Amino acid sequence: MANKISREKPHSLEAEQALLGCIILEPKIQTEVAGFLHEDDFFVSSHKYIFAAISEIIKQNRTVDIITLTDMLETQGNLKNAGDISYITGLTDILPSSANYSTYLSIVRRDSMLRKLMDGAAKIIDECGQSQDEKNSLALAEKTVYDISNDADTSEIYKINAVLPDVMTTLDELSKNSSKFRGIRTGYRGLDYLLNGFHGSDLMILAARPAMGKTSLAMNLVENIALSGKSCAVFSLEMSKEQLVQRMLCSLAGVSMSTALKGQMQHAEWLKIAKAKEMLAGTRIFIDESSVITPEEILSKCRRLKRKHGLDFVMIDYIQLMDSKSRRKEENRQQQVSDISRNLKILAKELNVPVLALSQLSRAVESEKRRPQLSDLRESGAIEQDADIVMFIHRPDIGAKDKDMESGKIQPNVAELIIAKHRNGSTGLVKLYFKGECTKFVEFNEDTGEPEEKSGEPKASKPTLKETGDMPPVSDKDIPPETVEDAPFDVPNVKSVDDEIFG
Repeated sequence: MANKISREKPHSLEAEQALLGCIILEPKIQTEVAGFLHEDDFFVSSHKYIFAAISEIIKQNRTVDIITLTDMLETQGNLKNAGDISYITGLTDILPSSANYSTYLSIVRRDSMLRKLMDGAAKIIDECGQSQDEKNSLALAEKTVYDISNDADTSEIYKINAVLPDVMTTLDELSKNSSKFRGIRTGYRGLDYLLNGFHGSDLMILAARPAMGKTSLAMNLVENIALSGKSCAVFSLEMSKEQLVQRMLCSLAGVSMSTALKGQMQHAEWLKIAKAKEMLAGTRIFIDESSVITPEEILSKCRRLKRKHGLDFVMIDYIQLMDSKSRRKEENRQQQVSDISRNLKILAKELNVPVLALSQLSRAVESEKRRPQLSDLRESGAIEQDADIVMFIHRPDIGAKDKDMESGKIQPNVAELIIAKHRNGSTGLVKLYFKGECTKFVEFNEDTGEPEEKSGEPKASKPTLKETGDMPPVSDKDIPPETVEDAPFDVPNVKSVDDEIFG
């Protein structure tokens, strides 16, 4: 098989020779062409040596010609491998026209891509011939093709004049309809006000100390987004799919989880659970409960899920439990988390969906009894660097002194959702009320000091912005009314990601 593939690999000797001749004769195109090629894009071995020398000359900011090229090949000890001086000189003699360099470049790149695909196919065939796990084989096949496609991606550089018209059109449309480019609604009005919804390609981090409600809030967001008709993928490395669905049922029904799990629900509570079950059964929520998973595996599953059912939102619980197979074992955990963080940002960008990843915070928050800050993110500053949005959950009532609670300085069950980083907007703080018995965060009205909730659709509350000089006070009239439209659903149950991909 390998020999057959090798003999049949596509290439054009004439196009490779003509392209090298163009580079040698035309200084104006040398940098441009070199930026699109690598020595491995050439099929003929002598051409690989020649182009490697050309690249080195350009890297040194020198002009490529017969003299500098042969001198570089001699310096590298590759003049004989390149076919000696007569062959290099002959490259310029056989050139039909240097004006057609873009055509020769296109042929060389096309053949290089086809050869890489053939090599990848051979690799996939070898893997399938000895594999005992079809999922791993499928993941390898996808990754192989993706890597080739990614290498071939050469984005253009645009002059600002070409971009300005599109930006002006966007600004004009926004002036006519300020909600035109609003992202996915979260179900929390204050959060939507600050972030303008969740947007595609954004990596969002939700961090807190244990028992602050990270998973509860993340699942509330999944619940709200899914009930608006969107498709959501949940990757839970800590909890089982049954535990997550129990949480969603009790949260949506407003029923105490403790009562439900003890088998003590009354008739009215059963009716609420039945209604919640009916609502959730119509959503497109897909759950993966793999306890060990890498960003590459998540990307592979999400690609297939998006292709089959669409994908609007991804939630991962949580970063510190993820694996990084691309890193060497001798590297420390901080380097591995950095790799995971970077790959999650790549995942969000490729899929063009908002990705919410949960993260732990250091113990300093508890020991110093203060609000979390960006430096408290555990194990890696790369999380802060890669994230577009970083949010913290702060619960002042947990561990508060009795006198502070009695004086009303700290309100029980009131959580602060702190937006500490927002790459495309302002930071701020939103107060939410945590109903711990049913693991649900609801809107909190500061004017009345009471939680606000309406069955099936959370009410709006005024977001409390961080007190900084450049942030004006916000009143209810500043916030447009929220509408949640019912949408048809086409997937009948909450299913696992693997069931949908492989079943």
